[in-house]
Amino acid sequence: MVKRYVVAPQGGRGAYPDIGSALRAASARGRAARVEIAPGHYEETLTVRGDIELAALGDAGSVVVSRPRGTVLDVSAGSVVVRGLVLVGRDADAGVVDCHAGTLTLDRVAIRAHDGVCAHAKPGTSVTLTDSEFRYGRTVFAGSTGYVERCRFTDAADNALAVIESARVTVRDSRIDGTRIHGVRVSDAWAHLAGCHVTGTEKAAVMADTRAELTVEGCMVEAVDMAGLAFIEQSRGSVRGTRVTDAENGILVASGADPSVRGSVFADCRDTGIHVQDSGRGTFEDCEILGAGNVAVLSTRGGAPRVSGCRVSGGNVGVAVTEKARGHFTRVDVRDLTGVALRVWDESRAEFTQVRVERCPFGLETRGNGGTTAELTDARILDFDMAAVAAVGQSRVSLKGVSAERGLLGFGAGEEAQLHVRDSAVSAVSIGGALVFGTARLVARNLTVTGAESYGLCGTGSAYLDVADSRFDDCAATGLRFDDACGGRLADCAVTGTTGVAVQHNGRVKLVSLSTSLPVREITEPAPPPTVVNHYHGPVFVEAVHSAQLAWNNTNVVQQQAGQIDNCDPSGRSDHDGQSDHSIQSSQSDQDGAGR
Repeated sequence: MVKRYVVAPQGGRGAYPDIGSALRAASARGRAARVEIAPGHYEETLTVRGDIELAALGDAGSVVVSRPRGTVLDVSAGSVVVRGLVLVGRDADAGVVDCHAGTLTLDRVAIRAHDGVCAHAKPGTSVTLTDSEFRYGRTVFAGSTGYVERCRFTDAADNALAVIESARVTVRDSRIDGTRIHGVRVSDAWAHLAGCHVTGTEKAAVMADTRAELTVEGCMVEAVDMAGLAFIEQSRGSVRGTRVTDAENGILVASGADPSVRGSVFADCRDTGIHVQDSGRGTFEDCEILGAGNVAVLSTRGGAPRVSGCRVSGGNVGVAVTEKARGHFTRVDVRDLTGVALRVWDESRAEFTQVRVERCPFGLETRGNGGTTAELTDARILDFDMAAVAAVGQSRVSLKGVSAERGLLGFGAGEEAQLHVRDSAVSAVSIGGALVFGTARLVARNLTVTGAESYGLCGTGSAYLDVADSRFDDCAATGLRFDDACGGRLADCAVTGTTGVAVQHNGRVKLVSLSTSLPVREITEPAPPPTVVNHYHGPVFVEAVHSAQLAWNNTNVVQQQAGQIDNCDPSGRSDHDGQSDHSIQSSQSDQDGAGR
């Protein structure tokens, strides 16, 4: 049977004047006891051993126990329950509540730790916190087990809740506000957060490090200075049905961490929604990234996420893989961005499958050396302002089953890039279906371009094109155009339409099995301009000279020539009647560069 002890500030019949005397009496009896405390302020340290319950007789908060410095409640053995008390301490490094051994339950308790720790559950202990409030100090589970439900952690000068040294803690339906470091930190330990709300932290709101195991389920994180969620240093775990709003990064994964994230939302993050770096991994399924300030999904510096079924809407860049990173992206939907939907830069490798991009200036953009590669398969890119695909540098891009509709330019490759296209189509573009320039290379099989307002395919510079089994329908100006030193091969292709030219070529591209009813024209290069040689003491020629007219050692030379030719005045401008009347005076060179 539980023995009842009553405490009142003034003592009285059958009542103890302080809590400590009641605890000593209960300990001497050595049996389960209940200590009931009348409202008031008690300045003492409570040392509790055995099966003891401390309960406020009045409303929760009517009993205040405090000490100027150090621990207020010391639990060293047994099973202790505290209900409805307010515990106040200062400089309590060991904790205002210090649980050395046994089990402790705090129910409807308020703890205020000025410059110290609110509660410390040490190795081997078990602590349960329900409907309680912890202010100013952190709550630490070190090598212990814990259960936290419907609690509030406010204005901690450190981490609000620390789970460390192989501790195992479950936190449910709790709120964490305004901490100076992390809201929850799990380090080399296990924790499960469910239905919690974390806001106003100065570092990552929820942090898992040093091989931690962390599960976050149905939580809300908002208005934090850095990451909403962070998994680093080989941490593992899962995130389910969680929303992060107004954070620098929605979730940060780094240094070998590999969480599983499903059905979560990262909204209005100032930098990135999903940020994976420094050999971080992670599986992200059925997530939404809304209005990211910089990049919705970023894999950088060796990151390698796996992303499936995610939706990106609003913001600047959709998916970016940079600085020797990797990524595998399946069933990704990207809409309404101000920048690029998909970006692969700087020796990175990315695979995109079953992707849909709408209303973004660029679809896929690649840049970097030969180690920069991107594969885009089974994708639709719609209503793009600039280009559906743009590859530059020495990057390599493979497209298969890609459809680009309604934009400026379909597929483009420049500088030394390589673009491989198979079973793809471009339609309703205002300039052209595909453009290759510089020394870039295009290999296309079964490419279809329909309704381009200028050209179907254009190669310039020293580009090389290998195009086969392709169609170019209803291109307004020309189906295929090859300028400058562009070369290559065109085989088993068809150009249809009622206007324009089928092919305008420079004679460097082999036309094999071309089917068309439109004309094919070879572009003739204009004759080289006349060579001008300036000399002062006689003609000295170091190269072949054509159509040159010379005069020297003359004071005045007048040249007249009939015929319709362009006439240049001394400043180099043509007159309007086409007649020529040149005058060369003196043997010295004048300022317009006319030859003598």
